[in-house]
Order: sequence, then C-alpha cells, then structure tokens
Amino acid sequence: MSPTSSLLVLGLSIVLIVVMISRLRIHPFLALLAASLVVGLGTGMQPTAIIGAFEKGMGSTLGFLAGIIGLGSILGKLLEESGGARRIATTLLGWCGERHAHWAMMLIGFIAGIPVFFEVGFVLLVPLLYVVARQTRVSMLYLGVPLALSLMVVHCMLPPHPAATAITGLLGADIGRVILYGLIVGIPTAIIAGPLWVRLTCDRAPSPAQRQFLDSCSQTDAEAGPMPGFATTLSVVLLPLVVMVGKTFIAAHLAQGSALREWVSFIGNPLVAIALSVLWAYWQLGLRRGKSMAQLLALTQRSFTPLAGILLIIGAGGAFNDMLVGSGIGKVLADLLGQAQLNPIILAWLVAGLMHFAVGSATVAMISTAGMVLPMLGQSPEYDRAIMVVAIGAGAIGWTHVTDSAFWIVKEYLGLSLAEALKKFTAATVLASCVALLATLLLARFV
Repeated sequence: MSPTSSLLVLGLSIVLIVVMISRLRIHPFLALLAASLVVGLGTGMQPTAIIGAFEKGMGSTLGFLAGIIGLGSILGKLLEESGGARRIATTLLGWCGERHAHWAMMLIGFIAGIPVFFEVGFVLLVPLLYVVARQTRVSMLYLGVPLALSLMVVHCMLPPHPAATAITGLLGADIGRVILYGLIVGIPTAIIAGPLWVRLTCDRAPSPAQRQFLDSCSQTDAEAGPMPGFATTLSVVLLPLVVMVGKTFIAAHLAQGSALREWVSFIGNPLVAIALSVLWAYWQLGLRRGKSMAQLLALTQRSFTPLAGILLIIGAGGAFNDMLVGSGIGKVLADLLGQAQLNPIILAWLVAGLMHFAVGSATVAMISTAGMVLPMLGQSPEYDRAIMVVAIGAGAIGWTHVTDSAFWIVKEYLGLSLAEALKKFTAATVLASCVALLATLLLARFV
C-alpha cells in the first residue's frame, strides 16, 4: 500500500472519531472501535489479523492499567468520604488566608486532584469554593479557574491518572521520571495559567449575577463529621508518588540484576505502589477512624461504578494504537514526520492539542497521539520517552471547550455565561498548554 493511501486511511479514521464523538454523540469506545476497523480494512489487513491486533492492543493496555485504575478509584473514594479532601482544602485555605484564596484553590486542586479524576475532583471541591466565595465576597471565577486549571494539569500530566499512566506504558517510559518531570512542568504551568492569569484578567469582586447565583446555591456546603488530620491525608495522597519516584532514583544506583534492585523495582511498580497506598488509606482513613470492614467493602464497591466507560475507552485506544502499528501506518507516519524535521516534542504537543480540540476528550487525545508518536521515537532516540509523555499531556491540556464535558462542568458550577467560560477557562487551558510546552522544551535540554 502506498504511503499516500496509508495516510488517507489514517486521516479518515481520525475524522471518523471526531464526527462520531462530537457530532453524532456516540460513545468514544464505539468511535475508537469503528476507527480501528477502518484502519484494518482500509490497509488490507486480513480479517483474522484485524481481530488479533484489536485483542492484543486492548488486552496489553488494560493488562497494565485495569488494576491501577481500580486501586486509584478506591483511593479517591476514601479521600472523598472520609473528609480528607475537605481537610486538605481547609488547611491550605487557612495557611494562605482569604487575601490569597485563589492561590489556595490552585494548591488544593493540584494536591487533591492527584488520586481523583477531573470531574470528580471539581464536583467534590466546588462546595468548598462556594463557602470561600461567600465568606470572602470574591468572584467564583477568580477562585474557580485556578482550581479547575490545576485539576486539568494533574489530570493530563501526572500518573496515576489513567491517560498519563496509559501513555507511559504505551511509550515504554519510566513512570517515576514521568511523575518527576510532570511536577517540574506542571507546577509552574498551574501557577501561571491559574492565579496569575485570573489576577490579570478577572475581577476580584463578584458581579451581581454571581452574587445572586451564590445566594441560590445550596447552603449544605460540606459534610458533617470530623475530618482526618492534614499530615495523615497528605501521606495517603503522596505515598504512591514518593514510592514510584523513589524507585527510579534508588534503582539507578543498584547493580543490574541484583536481588535488591529487583525488590526495589517490585515495590516501585505502579500497581504495588498504589496498592500500598490503598492499604494505608484503609487503615488511616477507615479502620483507625472507626469504620468496619463491611463499611469499607461497601465504599470499595461504590468506587468501581464509574470505571466501565473509562476502561473501555482506554482499552479501545490501545487497540487503535496496535492497529496503526500492525497495518504499517505507524511506520509510514514515522518516516514522513522524520523527513519534516519537526521537533518531536512540538509535534507530540501539537497533535495532542488538535485531537483534544476536535474530539473533546483529553484521554482519547492522549492515547491516540501516543499511537502516532510511538513509531517516530525509534528515529529520535535522543528524546527521553518520559519527556514525550509530558509533551503529549501538555498538548492535551489546551482547548478545553464546548466539545469537552469538563468545560460544561466548570461553566455550570461557576454560573458562567458561554462567553465568560470561553474567555476565562478555555483561554486559561490554552495558556497552560503553551506554558507547559515551553517548560517541557526547556527541561529536555537538561535531561
């Protein structure tokens, strides 16, 4: 099959994904399934080879991720129902003070967002945002954009979030390095596109419409009951990150093949690291605070309910990637991009941003981009694969607009008009994406 025909098939599959998700409102799993079939049939693969590639891609992706996503969901649910998220929020607000509440909301989103998905984190923390807005008489936009932006940065750039973890596995990157690089890039990104952005572009005082919106909101802003300690909650949130990053540093100083290195690698594996954190959370946020095992079982079962769609999307994304490789499109794309002499970091960022703009799902955008970028990495061995993961995440942050459910959640919970949401929140994500690209390019010069 000629390179031109292969690229036409790839273009058709991407257009199909965009149209099915954004126009026809078809679930992303079905859209990715249809696109995989278009790639297989369009490139002349045998029917049995198409099925084999789909099964292999979906199985290998979920084989690595399913357990991690399940454990992460338990961790997020424990943090939510124990009051741990509220403890982090109230403590940071107390430290920063009312005058710097927008900085506090950025920090809250960055820390509390580590174990939970964007939508869950925002809905979980928005009642606290209402309380702060009422007490300080500060615009919800002034507080809400830093919160939402930091949640989006963590969602796209830091494992154990599903998309970041998935592309880490797909690209064969070291997860400890991805976390470390994600923090180095993500923190200044969240600062510049969060508190600094709203200070320059948003009025601190609420508008009359926002005052009316706040007054109409429910007064039951937070759950009753005692909250766990701040240090305890923080240890639960940060334990898996510390273990995975620690593995990267410790293993680098141990002899290859040694028993100690094997154990360090075992404990630092994402599955084991998050499992240890869940056990610690069961004790600190559950049993130690008087919950029974029956209550923890019920909580665990509730945490699994939202996972089906996420697992199917990520699995189908892995299958689509494997189909690109098996059909030969990946090699054609790698050869073409290699001739273009475009920096792979900029390329990964650009493709992820365009996909997010078109599809409206950062997860789909990141996984699809990883499949297009992976074949090219063999021709660019000088680029650390962890850097490429961060570059893809940086691209996926941007252009969160009307095709993305995150956009509508932020718009509705903050009581914004469509124009306000586009000017303030969407523009903040575009700024964050550009800042993250520059930070990633700078970081790549030193690693």
